[in-house]
Amino acid sequence: MASNDERPVQAAATPEAPRVKWNTMNLKSSYCNVCNANSTKEEVVLNFGMNSNWDRPHNELEIDLAHRVIMSPFAAKRLTEILNNLMKEYETRYGALS
Repeated sequence: MASNDERPVQAAATPEAPRVKWNTMNLKSSYCNVCNANSTKEEVVLNFGMNSNWDRPHNELEIDLAHRVIMSPFAAKRLTEILNNLMKEYETRYGALS
């Protein structure tokens, strides 16, 4: 005998990742060809800048730093994983970098 009380079957409760909405209203893009990193126990610091001395021989290079990104070691670890995956995909598509 069929039941008239048909209810949708619920899937097992699994945590669903939140949807991410990228707000690019204040996004600024810049080109950097130099990156330097250092850390303390509490934070990882990435400095990005531009070396524009490529056409002249110098004993000392002057780098114009433009951006400093400071993050927790946990965020830096996630960034490491993201970049490693990105580079694997890049080399699969375009060939290995030496």
